[in-house]
Amino acid sequence: MVLQSLKNCLWLSCVLRTPKACFWSTASGGLIIQSVSNDVYQNLAVEDWIHDHMDLEKQQILFLWRNSPAVVIGRHQNPWQECNLRLLRQKNIKLARRRSGGGTVYHDLGNINLTFFTTRKKYERMGNLKLIVKALKALRPQLDVHVTDRYDILLDRQYKISGTAAKLGRANAYHHCTLLCNADKFVLSSVLRSPYKGLKSNATPSVPASVKNLFEEDPSLTSEMLLDAIAKEYAVQHQIDHHVTLINPADETLLPGISNKTKELQTWEWVYGKTPKFSVSTCLKISYKDSVIDVKVNMDVKHGKIEVCNIDLPEQWLPPGLYNELVKNLTGSKFCPNETTTLVTTLLRVCPQDDELHSRWSLLCENMIRLM
Repeated sequence: MVLQSLKNCLWLSCVLRTPKACFWSTASGGLIIQSVSNDVYQNLAVEDWIHDHMDLEKQQILFLWRNSPAVVIGRHQNPWQECNLRLLRQKNIKLARRRSGGGTVYHDLGNINLTFFTTRKKYERMGNLKLIVKALKALRPQLDVHVTDRYDILLDRQYKISGTAAKLGRANAYHHCTLLCNADKFVLSSVLRSPYKGLKSNATPSVPASVKNLFEEDPSLTSEMLLDAIAKEYAVQHQIDHHVTLINPADETLLPGISNKTKELQTWEWVYGKTPKFSVSTCLKISYKDSVIDVKVNMDVKHGKIEVCNIDLPEQWLPPGLYNELVKNLTGSKFCPNETTTLVTTLLRVCPQDDELHSRWSLLCENMIRLM
């Protein structure tokens, strides 16, 4: 690991000593680059930058990258529907929204990410996936891997080891995919299981699949071996030198404006606010003393904010004015546990000084926050 880090530093030093204009222009026909960052927002920003700034008529690009633990949702997906947000917060796992479509994936350092950049005219998803399969077979001929009509790569005809998504712009396009090498499957299955009930949405749903790591099939493999094999095959097919250039996604001299793209991908407005409109209709079972209280909640959420909110409580359990004040304050606020916690803390100050009411009020608020 130390040797690999030193190798990365030496490579990066060479890149940074090279005039920036030359870096993108010297390689004709094709370019293979690899990120030295494991930050999901920085790496997604590199994708956006290349798509927006590069002349892909002159050279096609393969971008190799890996991330620290993160869940990445598609452009048109609903995070509450796709993953366990409470568990993500507990485990300090990042949530990111791509600019491409497709389903939700879990990333960690046991997962390789590959992005193929071309012009829109030259975009060919199936060809890219077959390139990966050819590289894997060259490395380990005994591997039973093939591409499906759904553009997935299967291992042993049943286990998904690669998911795929794309962005097709006016002139440029990119196709990116994952490759499961040695990802934490327990965390993967846990965080990609949504606990939310009564949620209705027209957002693009993910299609569940059985997955398997390549390293389970052949423990002698390493991520570096796989990256090298894919880079070699890419170089052969594009008739370019097998040379991987390391880049720093935080380098503004190499990627002017990249920091703004990175910041935008981290904002609440992008990650959550871009969620297609959805509704929540559920019944909260609130245990209080020796009884269970049913509280019906109906909400419409648009751009990540509560547009309509209705809370139906049993008569006499709380003064109507109190929970109506909660409804009033929730309407227009973010569908977000942090904002709702701040909101109910403020409202608690106007709650009558009565221990019984305080207990009931706190229980209602805690359960509302858990919805988010």
